[in-house]
Amino acid sequence: MMAGEERVTTGRELLVLLYHEIRILARQRLSGERPNHTLNTTALVNELYLRVAHSGRQFHSQGEFAAVASKIMRHILVDHARAHNRHKRGGSEEALQLSTLKFDICEGYTVGVEELDEALTALARIDERQARVVEMRFFGGLSVQEIAGELGVSSKTVNRDWATARSWLKATLRS
Repeated sequence: MMAGEERVTTGRELLVLLYHEIRILARQRLSGERPNHTLNTTALVNELYLRVAHSGRQFHSQGEFAAVASKIMRHILVDHARAHNRHKRGGSEEALQLSTLKFDICEGYTVGVEELDEALTALARIDERQARVVEMRFFGGLSVQEIAGELGVSSKTVNRDWATARSWLKATLRS
């Protein structure tokens, strides 16, 4: 590759290259799920693979791929929780329990994946970048530096967005 040329990579190539890291991330995301959760690490990674590989999208960096993979993983988990809850509502008289994810945005506060998705969607209406920072940190496991590079802002800005978004989510999810 010549100097100044940009390397364009398919999602399929990046998934193969980053498979181990993606499995670790998927395992972390599923670790807070209920014990009888029907989506396991392999299924989550496979679903991510199918959605990325069939999109035909090309990526200019691993950061760009990680940002997109974060969003897709969020949607897979939300879709799965919604399907589970729809099934539960179909005749079961026991109280609905949302699929839960443990996340460190609210220090020890456990929140349903659908509730988190709704809060992030509301946050995106207020500040899209803050919502993307949360999504990339939580669902994608990206570092502050990686997020800064992907969003084209400084690490200080990402830290400020992260702190503000955490405060907003904490207040919103507890109310």
